Amino acid sequence: MTLKAPELLLPAGSLEKMRAAYDFGADAVYAGQPRYSLRARNNEFRLEQIAQGIGEAHARGKKFFVTSNLIAHNDKVRTYLRDIEPVIECRPDALIMADPGLIMMVKEKWPETEIHLSVQANTTNWATVKFWQKMGVTRIILSRELSLDEIEKIRQECPDMEIEVFVHGALCIAYSGRCLLSGYFNRRDPNQGTCTNACRWEYKTQSAAIDPNTGEALAQKLDKGFSFEQARDEADAEFTSTCGNHQRHPAAEQVYLIEELGRPGELMPIMEDEHGTYILNSKDLRAIEYVERLAQIGVDSLKIEGRTKSLYYVARTAQAYRRAIDDAVAGRPFNPALITDLEGLANRGYTTGLLDRRPANDYQNYETGHSVAHRSQFVGEVRGAADGWVEVETKNRFAVGDTLEVIHPSGNQMLKLTEMRNSEGQPVDVAQGNPIKVWIPLEARFAGALLARVFEPEAVA
Repeated sequence: MTLKAPELLLPAGSLEKMRAAYDFGADAVYAGQPRYSLRARNNEFRLEQIAQGIGEAHARGKKFFVTSNLIAHNDKVRTYLRDIEPVIECRPDALIMADPGLIMMVKEKWPETEIHLSVQANTTNWATVKFWQKMGVTRIILSRELSLDEIEKIRQECPDMEIEVFVHGALCIAYSGRCLLSGYFNRRDPNQGTCTNACRWEYKTQSAAIDPNTGEALAQKLDKGFSFEQARDEADAEFTSTCGNHQRHPAAEQVYLIEELGRPGELMPIMEDEHGTYILNSKDLRAIEYVERLAQIGVDSLKIEGRTKSLYYVARTAQAYRRAIDDAVAGRPFNPALITDLEGLANRGYTTGLLDRRPANDYQNYETGHSVAHRSQFVGEVRGAADGWVEVETKNRFAVGDTLEVIHPSGNQMLKLTEMRNSEGQPVDVAQGNPIKVWIPLEARFAGALLARVFEPEAVA
């Protein structure tokens, strides 16, 4: 059986990242309409950039989708048609939407506009797919909470509907953004595009007691080393539970106060029960090893998350997933080196999410809330070339003696850096990092390449 190549869909947080996505193998990109997408912050796409991006995409034979997927309150319903009209006039290939009312309004006024249903709508079954198909939606971006078998069942029941699946990027611990943490702590609503990722902050816990008169949780002690594990150990010393006795463990009745690293002294109550805590930090999704299976199922589009990620992230993920798709279609076995390539990206640890059912602790990163580069680090962009040397705009520190990977659409190359010059042409040993420019020996054909410092195996270990 000849496999149909699924579309490779990359995030575009800027025109520069859009171009990199196309250069490294993307078939399409998605960019957010600031006031009406879930990337209201850190979004360079205004109407002018959307128009330019669509024009450039179509000139290259590529597609450009505009994300307009917030769950609207009344004030945004009032202004929506006015603000989306000039976007539709730019002729994007589709609007990515989630709000049923806004979808209805767009289809009533512009019935020919193609609409893709956002993952924010949490589509988890084939009956829902059929419902949206009747509403005129042409593609469903399936919920991240589905297994491969569930995706296959939806494909079988809805053979004439386009389906899209996320394969890489950050995961939300709630059902695709339906979370109240950010709104509770910061009054920034995830479904209005202003999530502050409160689930990933570093917290410390303090034991607390309930004031019998007010019901308020009050700190008993301010011990920075206190933990839920300590509380359980202390309770175990006084209480032994037996299976089936229906008694609650004392630790399950305890109220604790949490303290976020960036807010010292602000203690917030939180409950823990026998299932654990509810301040959670998901690992990042990586499903490159399932590209062949998803193509066999008949998924139409494989989507990568990350409109706020770096240019390096866009290039690296586009290149890796492009190779995985091409290998799958050509019948070649999966190349494990692609997993190694993705380890070069800063990440919170990887999981295949719910595509492959695993124990719950496989999904969570209990150790750190920030991204860590395990194999390599983005260090610079090649901006120009002359006389066998290239000019590098630095992003992170690197030095003579380092091994660099040159990442380019024509193919990557390893380079042992033997010499380097500053902008005045003087020899230097170290490029200290952004925002300086240095020159290194490299062929002019690598103009526009990205550079990554490759960590030695012992350094990684």
